[in-house]
Amino acid sequence: MAKPVQRDISVGIIANPASGRDIRRLTAKASVFPTAEKANMIQRLLGPLGQLGVDRVLMMPDMTGIAAGVLRALQSHHASRLPPWPRVEFLDMQLEEDASDSARAARLIEQAGAALVVVLGGDGTHRVVAAACPELPMATLSSGTNNVFPDLREATVTGLAAALYATGRVPAQVALQRNKRLRISVGRRSDIALVDVCVTRLDHLGARAVWEPASIAELYVSFAEPDAIGLSAIAAAVAPVTRSAAQGLRLQCGSGGRPLLAPIAPGVLATVPVRQAAVMQPGVDYPVAPLRGSIALDGEREIEVDAGEQALVRLELDGPLTLDVPATLAAAARGPGGPAIPFAEPSARGWPHPVDSTTTKEEGDPRDHHAQS
Repeated sequence: MAKPVQRDISVGIIANPASGRDIRRLTAKASVFPTAEKANMIQRLLGPLGQLGVDRVLMMPDMTGIAAGVLRALQSHHASRLPPWPRVEFLDMQLEEDASDSARAARLIEQAGAALVVVLGGDGTHRVVAAACPELPMATLSSGTNNVFPDLREATVTGLAAALYATGRVPAQVALQRNKRLRISVGRRSDIALVDVCVTRLDHLGARAVWEPASIAELYVSFAEPDAIGLSAIAAAVAPVTRSAAQGLRLQCGSGGRPLLAPIAPGVLATVPVRQAAVMQPGVDYPVAPLRGSIALDGEREIEVDAGEQALVRLELDGPLTLDVPATLAAAARGPGGPAIPFAEPSARGWPHPVDSTTTKEEGDPRDHHAQS
């Protein structure tokens, strides 16, 4: 009888070369996220992935030097005979050098059967991947501007959690969490946002980022954390909304409203007048007030709207799956049979005596030696 073919355990990596480089480096004090650091983060992912048994990594290529840096590191690592890294395969795809590259890479990674994809980018990059492959789990790593949705975490730890999930050591019901999303519909066009949808009075896309408070007409958020930066910080100044809450928040902004101070960009506190605020219930289509302007998704203008067009925003609870790193690591520490190391009895002095020890005083109980000293 033929043995079943065992498939490689695969993980995808998408590192957006353009993340951390938009106009907010000029309009605010946002830092530039260098190419070399993105390549280094990927190397720090490869270590735990390889040591815990991931066979293959599928990586998006680029033309800025991230893939080249990883390739050089692979050659050096192999020559040094260090603990093994997974086999790294660069996706065979044509590069357009825009957001479509991340979407195309996500689809190829999903089609190849990867357990999950590690995404290095900001809110916009994660939005693009989530829109392309809604059910492909993401391990999130911040390398953008506002970074409200992705985790700000050391890549080594994320790689460890990703490997624990990919190899089946921690099940999906523990390792993964479901997120909310916002769906925007304008005529036949439909798109999503993970954090916020901002209706602006600007009738062009331009540099895309929203940094002028006077241009904000309406704001819809899936969650609003008080310690976040970006447009969702405006909503958090009204009423914080957690990621797990089954609701969102919508604001109407403009002259005559209550002035609120919020950190809308790195180093920038802006006063935004808020006229009204209301809870968003899931599954309800909320009509946007008619205007000629543009709609920003997770901080970047993506859709132009004519005065006669109807736009609708809906909160959905069945958004993308993300890796819960703390929960995954905690589950691995507990293990299926409890902690890997037996806990000992409480003791007032020195190291406690293990509960399951069979050592007797005749055999030389270390507590006797401690008492005699």
